[in-house]
Amino acid sequence: MARKKIIAGNWKMNKTPSEAVELAKTLIPLVADADVDVVFCVPAIDIVPVVETVQGTNIHVGGENLYFEDKGAYTGEISADMLLDAGAEYVIMGHSERRGYFHETDEDINRKLKKALEKGLKPIVCCGESLAQREQGICFDWIRMQIKIAFQGVSAEDAKKVVIAYEPIWAIGTGKTATADQAEEVCKAIRDVIGEIYDTDTAEAIRIQYGGSMNAGNCRELLAKPDIDGGLIGGASLKPDFGKIVNYDK
Repeated sequence: MARKKIIAGNWKMNKTPSEAVELAKTLIPLVADADVDVVFCVPAIDIVPVVETVQGTNIHVGGENLYFEDKGAYTGEISADMLLDAGAEYVIMGHSERRGYFHETDEDINRKLKKALEKGLKPIVCCGESLAQREQGICFDWIRMQIKIAFQGVSAEDAKKVVIAYEPIWAIGTGKTATADQAEEVCKAIRDVIGEIYDTDTAEAIRIQYGGSMNAGNCRELLAKPDIDGGLIGGASLKPDFGKIVNYDK
């Protein structure tokens, strides 16, 4: 069975609750007839109003992060139960901004992934290399390490529920985009790693997104590649152009 494409917007630290509602209202008709899974991953404070706004539509809502404990003295964090109760279905983890600014490790991502799966959230696990790592020729080694540690102790059955987002750090918010061939090469390598950890069936089932300045102009070429099953969209997810990406094949 062909993998269904998934286009997710990562709103990052943008949009107050009232602004988020207005953006959601703008985007609803633009993605209404999509043949792909559509996800808005929004700031925690926006989850409840956005969930209420998109109720009855084809849009799913996700969080941008979670903590790996259920509750406790973790000031400023958000738990899987909080996300679920607010109406979120998906959650991003391991984004390079979280890794870079907040020093999250591969082991942290592994604990978050296990917690999300335990609670029934659909994880979007990010991986990617810096420009220096690509130029040094260690891109594939780096990403293999990220994937192998993230999925340590995760069953094949659970792994099939995970979305992996390949986001080359040098292409996030820079306007630079990996060529379609570069993106496909890494996404194929990620699928091969999943096959090594598990089996061919798991590797073929898992969905792999490309993120990193995907936009309305380049999405069709990227999404035509056999191992690219969607996009994790940053800046373009805050604009009506998001609808063009979702409907890339129309």
